[in-house]
Amino acid sequence: MKKHSGLAGPGAIASATPAPVHEFVLIDSDKAPQNWSIDSRQLGIETDTPFSVTLRTLHGGRQEGVSLIDIDTGAMQITLVPTRGMNVLRAVAGDVRLGWDSPVGEVVNPAFIELNGRGGLGWLEGFNELVTRCGYEWIGHPGVDKGELLTLHGRVSNIPASRVVLSIDERPPYTIRLRGELKEQAFKKVDFAIVTELSTEPGAQSFTLDDTLTNRGDYPREYQALYHNNFGTPLLEQGSRFVAPVRQVSPFNERARGELAEWQSYRGPTVDYDETVYNLIPYGDALGDSLAVLHNRAGDRGVAVGFNLGQLPVFSLWKNTDTERQGYVTGLEPGTSFSYNRRYQRPLGLVPTIGPKERRHFQLSFTLLADGQDVERALQRVEEIQAGRPTEVRETPLVDLGGE
Repeated sequence: MKKHSGLAGPGAIASATPAPVHEFVLIDSDKAPQNWSIDSRQLGIETDTPFSVTLRTLHGGRQEGVSLIDIDTGAMQITLVPTRGMNVLRAVAGDVRLGWDSPVGEVVNPAFIELNGRGGLGWLEGFNELVTRCGYEWIGHPGVDKGELLTLHGRVSNIPASRVVLSIDERPPYTIRLRGELKEQAFKKVDFAIVTELSTEPGAQSFTLDDTLTNRGDYPREYQALYHNNFGTPLLEQGSRFVAPVRQVSPFNERARGELAEWQSYRGPTVDYDETVYNLIPYGDALGDSLAVLHNRAGDRGVAVGFNLGQLPVFSLWKNTDTERQGYVTGLEPGTSFSYNRRYQRPLGLVPTIGPKERRHFQLSFTLLADGQDVERALQRVEEIQAGRPTEVRETPLVDLGGE
């Protein structure tokens, strides 16, 4: 077995028992990250599509000190932000971008964000990623629950990773894995450890996320998770469609109720549109696997998001088809819960508990649909999961928000 512990870089690991994997510590809380890169040629890996991984640091403005990791599979460039909860900033394949154009142009360092600001909406000052983790102590709209102000969508997206490790298999298909460790902790409140892992392969136009939440404390704790997966142009446009196997759809609030008849279709950029949100309860296959698809008007480009109902049983569809400058975007968001404040979700049975030392897993897949055949195959898969079962269209919101 060939060893590569002598490679230059941030902490190449030499194992006492050599394993068929190249492994590098890119970020560790004991030292500042250094710009660094590795590619298939340096690793002595011969593939049809050469690949590379690069660590870099941003400077200037509110992005000062933010680390980015770029994974180039040879067919897709995926950018992660270890400084912001290991979120995925964007993924680009050819002329198709998975992501969106937020008014927040910089990748903001959490040190410059006050989550309690703007009445608990401070989270929005850094919001611009393709995949934004929400949780894990809570998610949802800001508001008071049990005497405590819960800010928008929790803290995890503004927690820098304590440690990031890159591993690349030495054998085909040469899987690339990026593993991050996050800590959500507060004295007397919560002691959560989150291990995130993004994996992909050379030549792939897809990636998967595999997150593990551990309650390291001695008492059971409530938790919530939601994956805010955000897409803009070129997939989002006038006439784009959202398709998923759905058991029930309901409006989030009275605003969404007025457009319930068109919940699966999208408008072009619309002045003063703001947003609408729909609560979905998806169907899954025999294993609980489900799939959500967004495709453009022509049906020749799209994205498929896979998830499991045993882990993420409900789904929020966010349609923010405001002007392009305001943020023209839609969110495909599987979760343990909807986007209501936590106090509204206990009666719905959507605030689960994790016991001492217990773990919860959340797995998602993201696949670019590069042409009409890819889109058609994804839609056929949705139809297979739906299996002719009906979709209930509930006219009223699940929660009475009163004056909120």
